[in-house]
Amino acid sequence: MLTLENVSFEVREEKGQKEIIRDMNLSIDDHKFVVITGPNGGGKSTLAKLIAGIEKPTAGKVYFDGTDITQMGVTERANLGISFAFQQPVRFKGIQVLDLIRLAAKKNLSAVDACQYLSEVGLCAKDYINREVNASLSGGELKRIEIATVLARNTKMSVFDEPEAGIDLWSFQNLIRVFERMREGTDGSILIISHQERILNIADEIVVIADGRITRQGAREEVLPTLLGTASAVDACEKFYQGGSGK
Repeated sequence: MLTLENVSFEVREEKGQKEIIRDMNLSIDDHKFVVITGPNGGGKSTLAKLIAGIEKPTAGKVYFDGTDITQMGVTERANLGISFAFQQPVRFKGIQVLDLIRLAAKKNLSAVDACQYLSEVGLCAKDYINREVNASLSGGELKRIEIATVLARNTKMSVFDEPEAGIDLWSFQNLIRVFERMREGTDGSILIISHQERILNIADEIVVIADGRITRQGAREEVLPTLLGTASAVDACEKFYQGGSGK
């Protein structure tokens, strides 16, 4: 279980301190698929980085399986069982896909075993296993290779920061299928930062964040209809005024 207790995060700006996350309390239970959503600038990606250890809170505590990890860095948290997939995957010039998957799995996997992870994310393994993780790969390819490394790690918690960002529709459709398989087959928890309705549709729970605070949290069946209802109302109003009927 992941628990945040009264967590805040501030950054220094020219005009003083700006609070990004405000006194947040959040619990993510084991074996749950949770999607965090909300308006841009609300603190979602910052929250993901606080969980992964890329950033550390300026106040409050973070616990993972009962252990205080507040001051732990990325490597320590990774060793405890937290995986993180960046919004923009990192490129590794000179490192082949096979090497990257072996590093993630922490074992000298055979090429055949490593290829299974690539197949799970919809990539033809023989076309990718010996390629470098560099600029020759598209955004969608990098996303899926990164997810393959998360699958290879098989950790207690996998965190994905806007996995749909910067990829084409075909790649996005494949990502949905990957997450559906993860939801059915993983023993750990999955936490995704996303705006996408199709990702929200496969969540167990949805957490809505705005202005650094949780404004809503609950089962998908309870929260999603209220989000879709709000979106529909906004769309209807825009169409109404664009059509000139609002004069």
